[in-house]
Amino acid sequence: MTHDPFDVLRVFTTASGQHGRYCSLAALESAGLGAVSRLPVSLRLVLESVLRHCDGENITEAHVRALAGWQPQAPRSEEIPFVVARVVLQDFTGVPLLCDLAAMRDAAAAAGGEPGIVEPLVAVDLVVDHSVMIDHWGRPDALELNLQREYERNRERYAFLKWGTQALRSFRVVPPGTGIVHQVNLEYLCRGVHERDGITYPDTLVGTDSHTTMIDALGVLGWGVGGIEAEAAMLGQPLYFLTPDVVGVELTGRLREGVTATDLVLAVTERLRRERVVGCFVEFCGEGTAGLSVTDRATIANMAPEYGATTGFFPVDARTVEYLQHTGRSDEEIERFEAYFRAQGLFGVPAAAELDFSRLVTIDLAAVVPSLAGPKRPQDRIALDELPARFRQLLAGRPDEGGYGLTAEQIDARVPLAGGGEPAENREDALPADLGHGDVLIAAITSCTNTSNPEVMVAAGLLARAAVGRGLTVRAGIKTSLAPGSRVVSDYLERAGLLAPLAELGFALSAYGCTTCIGNAGELAPAIEQAVTGHGLVCAAVLSGNRNFEARIHPRIRANFLGSPPLVVAYALAGRIDIDLAHEPLGHDADGRPVFLRELWPTRAEIADTLAHASDPDSYRRRYGAIDGGPLWQDIPVPNGARYHWPDSAYIARPPFFDGFTRTPSPPADIRDARALLILGDSVTTDHISPAGSFRADSPAGRYLQSLGVPPAEFNSYGSRRGNHEVMIRGTFANVRIRNRMLAPGADGKPVEGGWTLLDGERVTVYDAAMEYGRRGVPTLVFAGEEYGTGSSRDWAAKGTLLLGVRAVVARSYERIHRSNLVGMGVLPLQFSGEDSAHTLNLGPDDRFDLPPLASLKPQQTLELTIRSPDGSVRQVPVLCRIDTPIELTCFRHGGILPWVLRQLLDD
Repeated sequence: MTHDPFDVLRVFTTASGQHGRYCSLAALESAGLGAVSRLPVSLRLVLESVLRHCDGENITEAHVRALAGWQPQAPRSEEIPFVVARVVLQDFTGVPLLCDLAAMRDAAAAAGGEPGIVEPLVAVDLVVDHSVMIDHWGRPDALELNLQREYERNRERYAFLKWGTQALRSFRVVPPGTGIVHQVNLEYLCRGVHERDGITYPDTLVGTDSHTTMIDALGVLGWGVGGIEAEAAMLGQPLYFLTPDVVGVELTGRLREGVTATDLVLAVTERLRRERVVGCFVEFCGEGTAGLSVTDRATIANMAPEYGATTGFFPVDARTVEYLQHTGRSDEEIERFEAYFRAQGLFGVPAAAELDFSRLVTIDLAAVVPSLAGPKRPQDRIALDELPARFRQLLAGRPDEGGYGLTAEQIDARVPLAGGGEPAENREDALPADLGHGDVLIAAITSCTNTSNPEVMVAAGLLARAAVGRGLTVRAGIKTSLAPGSRVVSDYLERAGLLAPLAELGFALSAYGCTTCIGNAGELAPAIEQAVTGHGLVCAAVLSGNRNFEARIHPRIRANFLGSPPLVVAYALAGRIDIDLAHEPLGHDADGRPVFLRELWPTRAEIADTLAHASDPDSYRRRYGAIDGGPLWQDIPVPNGARYHWPDSAYIARPPFFDGFTRTPSPPADIRDARALLILGDSVTTDHISPAGSFRADSPAGRYLQSLGVPPAEFNSYGSRRGNHEVMIRGTFANVRIRNRMLAPGADGKPVEGGWTLLDGERVTVYDAAMEYGRRGVPTLVFAGEEYGTGSSRDWAAKGTLLLGVRAVVARSYERIHRSNLVGMGVLPLQFSGEDSAHTLNLGPDDRFDLPPLASLKPQQTLELTIRSPDGSVRQVPVLCRIDTPIELTCFRHGGILPWVLRQLLDD
């Protein structure tokens, strides 16, 4: 720090007498810049970064003054330039990001620059966690077999990642089989504070996964961004965002016996979705917050994207320090961490009255009840005692209202399975005698949301042990899996004697990674899939994850429910989702006596006693002390060189984003005589836009891979193919559950599902229509409803949209990350005004659209969209330009963030 215009450098002292320098926020308040001590803690961490990086050029004194003077209800027009300390990636998003950097090096060389100017300026960690699939389950060797299969499928991708570790100085890879990025971040990567040039500062980060927010549980400010923004952050660019509203969430009371942190986060998600916190910082406060463990806080922080917030932040306090001690951090770094936050006046969970929030929401922990969320969205919480009746309502409900459209006779029908009910050599091959609506087919303890929380994991193990003791078993045909977020989890479960009973019920260790929650559930038995698809069965998955969007978990399973790990075990034992767990038994013991859930459920005291025996800080030090990936990782050769030599590969290909790159940008072309490529409804997620799961042989992506000689058995998943743009273009808008309203309902009156659209009156795939419009030189638009782009921070949802030739998206509202990603790829996001929508305007496939010239575009400008209909009528409707800031407009005028950053690097 060479520029200190506010004279804020001070010294702090640790408990052992060590000293450190820091940028004092209290000194800023003393200098008269505002009531900094009443700012929400999350904003003060942003302010510290702005203050520390104030150089009078890129970040100015005006930026510091504006943020220090933040007002809770002021209009939000000021931009904040936020420089983060580090970036975290997972492999689904990290591989295409590395492709972009490699292509950027090629473009730099072609433009006469040095390839090495493209180099991360902050620490970058990539955790390989999204590529393992549950091919094997319920058997002792499932973990080993799945890991071997992962390496067989992904060897090319992993070799590419290893090239990145030698080509980029600040790029580190955590190999497969270690754990889930957010849990590894919480347990290991996060060190709390950093030091550079003699100045100590707090850890901050962004990550290329929505659930990066989990780290907010440690008082570390971080959130998810698209890979596009992450690349800019890696290359030293500030992240620019509008000064946010900060919503305080005051937690009061305490959770009742039998209620888990998962139940709490589902209640929080439901409530905050109703409170419309999209795009806000959410910060927790109050006595109830102070009483939560860090792992309970992590469960809540993890699901910030599900309640729509940018962050779900928890301040640092004594429980934070205890967690760092418990997870094996060194005494020296813990001392420095605590001393820094105490010196800054940021230690302790404030009461709600101590801070100024834009608004305050109060949640009583004592009012939380056991729940699931589903069957299609994480915010749709259903209390357990209401689930049987609610599920039957959904089965009979209208499809256009979220139901399944079944008659009473269909609801009660069951389908016999050939060979079902017969003994099998192993659980993978066993089939049930029959199937019906509501039967559970997948039960997965998975996802960082819950596997980071020892209390709920131990609760699942204790429930399993009690069930085994009563002689209960899991019905054949339910795909059960245990995929912890780190190897530490299996350590403490084994010490507690709980791995064995979980395995006996079928929850054998299957992987250390993000599996079922991301769509890597693997295949079901062919006989089960045939029965489900042939008879239109609405079967269920129950998982301890954070997302359950349509076709995400498995393309054949239409009802997906989120719940705590012990509830996953309970529903696996029950075998059906519509059970009344309070009054119906899970099964019967050897003497024929009914066994109820309440008899098996562990008490809070039992869980605490088990953890006290099983926990061990040395386990964290041992597991994270030497992460070498083992022989499978070490045997992969490392390609050398500053530039990547792109081999022929169906996994990795040079992206086209720098094709035709010039040192000076051209102005954006006008949008004239455009056509609608799709007209979509509400809650279209990035899963709908850019799916990550499996795909069929007859899909555009499947046909493409087969043309390269790749058999369907080797397709892997969309997520694993994200480094090949040809696959991803064909997968954009190809989700089997997406509904394009341009298509008339089918003969059965139900909406047509899948990646279809209309071209000249004919039904074709979205990809084929887009390519034909491209050949004709016709620009296209996408129309959508509320909450467009919710879900994962998938940059390919924006990249694929661009490469399909879509010039603009017009929606009722946007999810924060996806809107930013569209701008970052040079796609114009527009928003309907008032009550206007594609539905109220009766837009159709034959309408044509014009927009004013874009050369004079301004942030948040109201534009006139001209609609020319086939009957000759012409309408003009106002739409809001959702390029929100001047920096975003500059990015858009450069054709996106990638060419803009490269031009800056070349000009330096």
